[in-house]
Amino acid sequence: MDAFLATPVGVLALTVAQAMALLVPLLIGVAYLTWAERKILGAMQMRKGPNVVGPFGMLQPFADALKMLMKETIIPSGASRALFIMAPMITFTLAMLAWAVIPVNDGWAIADINVGILYLFAISSLGVYGIIIAGWASNSKYAFLGALRSAAQMVSYEVSMGFVIVTVLLCVGSLNLSEIVRAQEGMWFIIPLFPMFIIMFISALAETNRAPFDLPEGESELVAGFFVEYSSMSFALFFLGEYANMILMSALITILFLGGWYGPFGLLPALGPLWFVLKICFCLFVFVWVRATFPRYRYDQLMRLGWKVFLPFSLVWLVITAAALKIFGWLPGGV
Repeated sequence: MDAFLATPVGVLALTVAQAMALLVPLLIGVAYLTWAERKILGAMQMRKGPNVVGPFGMLQPFADALKMLMKETIIPSGASRALFIMAPMITFTLAMLAWAVIPVNDGWAIADINVGILYLFAISSLGVYGIIIAGWASNSKYAFLGALRSAAQMVSYEVSMGFVIVTVLLCVGSLNLSEIVRAQEGMWFIIPLFPMFIIMFISALAETNRAPFDLPEGESELVAGFFVEYSSMSFALFFLGEYANMILMSALITILFLGGWYGPFGLLPALGPLWFVLKICFCLFVFVWVRATFPRYRYDQLMRLGWKVFLPFSLVWLVITAAALKIFGWLPGGV
C-alpha cells in the first residue's frame, strides 16, 4: 500500500480522497446551515421556521435543492451567455478551493503549505470576480449596480482584514495556518487582540455580503442585485457559495483568534476536530444573530465604517502591537 501511495497515481488518489473527505461534510454543512439559519431566525422572530418536510423540517434543504434542479434555467436575451453561466460556477468553486489549506486538526489539512494565509487571502479576494461577472453579463442595470457595490464593499473591507491578519502574523512569525493555531496553545489571540477580533468579524460580515452589509443584493432598491436575472441551479450556486464563504470565514476567525482545534483552558485535547467545528458553529450563530438584530446600513455608512473607522484603527493597533512585541522582546524568533 505504501508503495502504491508513493506513485503519482497513488498521490493523486490520496489527494482526491482527502478532498472528498473534507468537501462532502462541507457541502452537507452548507445545506444544513440554510436550515439552521431559518430555524434560528424563526425562533428569534417568534415563529416556527421549516417544520413540514421531514422531522423538524430537516429535509427542507433537499426539497429546496430538488426544486432548484427541476426549474428552467433562463438566460436573458441580451446577456453574455458564456460569462452568465460561468459566474456562479466561479463563486462556488472558489469557496470550495479555499478549504485546501484549512487545518481541521493538528496535521489534518489537504495542503499544509507555509504560505497558507496568503493563499486564503488571495482566494477570498478572487471571490469578487464571480459577482462582478454576474452583474456585467446579466445586461441589467440592477445587476450591474449590485456588482459595483459588491466590488467596492469587498475591496474596502479586505484592507482592514489585511491589517488584522498582519497583526496576528507578527505575534506568530509564520504564514502557516497550523503554526498560527499552535501559537495559541497557551492563550487564544482573542484575549490580547480583542479589538482586532471585532474588526475581523465585522469585516467578515461585509466580505460575505451578509446583513447588515447585504447592500449588493439590497431588495428595496436593487431587486436582489447582482443575481436578479438568475434562476434554477445557477441561482442556487450563488447561495451555496455565500454560505460556504460564511463557513470559511468562521473557520478563518477560529484559526486566527479562537485557538483552532484547542479546547478552552486545554480541556479535552483529544477532541480537536470537535472543538474546531463547535467554534465555527458559534461564529455562524452570531452571523445569523446579527442578521436578526440589525437593520441594513446605508451605503455611505458602510464606506465610512470601512475607511474612516476600521482602516485607521487597525493600522494604529498594528503599530502598537509591533512596538510592544519589540520593546518587550516578544517578537518570534528573537528578532
